[in-house]
Amino acid sequence: MIRATLKNASFGEGVERRLFAAAAEASRSAGWTAYDSGKTAAAERHYATALLAAASADDPVVAANTLAFWAIQHYSTGDLRGAVDLVEAALSKAPKTGSARMTSMLHARACRAHARAGDTRAADRAANAALVAYEHAGPIEDDLACVYWYNLGEAHQLIGSSALNLGELKRAVAHFLETSAAHTSQEAYNAAAFPRGHAIYLARLAEAHLSLGDVDAAVATAHDAVDRMGGVTSARGTNTLEDLRKKLARRRGVPVVADFLDYTGTE
Repeated sequence: MIRATLKNASFGEGVERRLFAAAAEASRSAGWTAYDSGKTAAAERHYATALLAAASADDPVVAANTLAFWAIQHYSTGDLRGAVDLVEAALSKAPKTGSARMTSMLHARACRAHARAGDTRAADRAANAALVAYEHAGPIEDDLACVYWYNLGEAHQLIGSSALNLGELKRAVAHFLETSAAHTSQEAYNAAAFPRGHAIYLARLAEAHLSLGDVDAAVATAHDAVDRMGGVTSARGTNTLEDLRKKLARRRGVPVVADFLDYTGTE
């Protein structure tokens, strides 16, 4: 519909930019949906289209958001240098977005990319920058619509995930637990609204507990992750839980682990 309007309708420059921005956001959403469904090649095409449309719209917000989501796909599929390049390009647009919340989100995403690449120093710098930027964030209802999902709890989830990637297990657990421990309802991670995301983060917390040798906490958290994931279709979520099951399977001699494997149908 947007493409047809751009091709066939008559309008001024301002409307044209808004149409290109709408096309960019639609393509970005399609890219994220394709990635979450395991269709990475299709996601690449959608993200590339989104970035081109964002350039035509001269819209730094949708461009930065597209680059940030595109980076997730790259660091999750092994292109670590590409992920860092994408998120750095996103950060270059941060000043033009006028949003401390978005700037914090981009730094948190940079933290994830650097952590996946094994760069502890760069990841720590990005984590600190994310938390500092968030101190200047205004009310979420007054902020950019595209960062409706990002609050202090989400920042801690992303930083905790990065710490886990870097093998900083106690720090990872601390950040994961911080997501709901000391925040107002507006700043706590909204588990009810994002069941897939919460299941993924719980699986990461379970992995951290397991690596620290706390098998009981790992299994209890793993059960919570599986329950949260029930009814949600997501290749990304399913793969995360499968990875956790494989790690737990190495401890199948522990009764609570054996019960969990039986419960989840693992051979």
